[in-house]
Amino acid sequence: LPSLLMIEYPSWRSANLVYPQVLNNSFWQQRCRIIYVARNAKDNVVSYFHFARMNSALPEPGDWSSYLQEFMEGKRAFWSWYDHVNNWWEKKETYSNLYYMFYEDLIEDCGREIDRLCSFLGLSPSVEEKERVRASVTFDSMRQNKMTNYSDVKTMNHKVSPFMRKGGIVCGDWKNHFTVAQNEKFDEDYKQKMKNPDLKFRFEI
Repeated sequence: LPSLLMIEYPSWRSANLVYPQVLNNSFWQQRCRIIYVARNAKDNVVSYFHFARMNSALPEPGDWSSYLQEFMEGKRAFWSWYDHVNNWWEKKETYSNLYYMFYEDLIEDCGREIDRLCSFLGLSPSVEEKERVRASVTFDSMRQNKMTNYSDVKTMNHKVSPFMRKGGIVCGDWKNHFTVAQNEKFDEDYKQKMKNPDLKFRFEI
């Protein structure tokens, strides 16, 4: 969604996997607006696993069980998911120009989230403009769009797993991958690393 709005407002910039600590001080001094989108850890690790399987630019993921363990230890999937979401949540508490979005909310009601995002940005798009954005970010639309489906990227083997897999259709696909034992172990580890009662993720809708 932020990337699609960048087409309408080209002064915007997009960055992935950045921690607040690594941004230059001038970024904060200029009061730049930030849109941070977070997804629940279980669906996240499943998505990363399949992404690693199909992307030869990344280390071989190995089997699912090993990958899950390494994700919990912060050794896979672009460092620690837990540190990333917690650090940005903490930054939100002290930096008012940060809007923290949840992926599950976008899946549940994209129109509502577009309205909230526009309010944060101080934008007043027409009904037609909002509908154009909403239609552009549906899963089916993005799956057909070469700008978002990465079908031309040589390092990605879509025969192994499509880049646009199930993200826009399923919230809770982790249930098709986690065993009961894995889920119990993950939940226990999650409780130790996610102790802020205000930061709550939904694992299904």
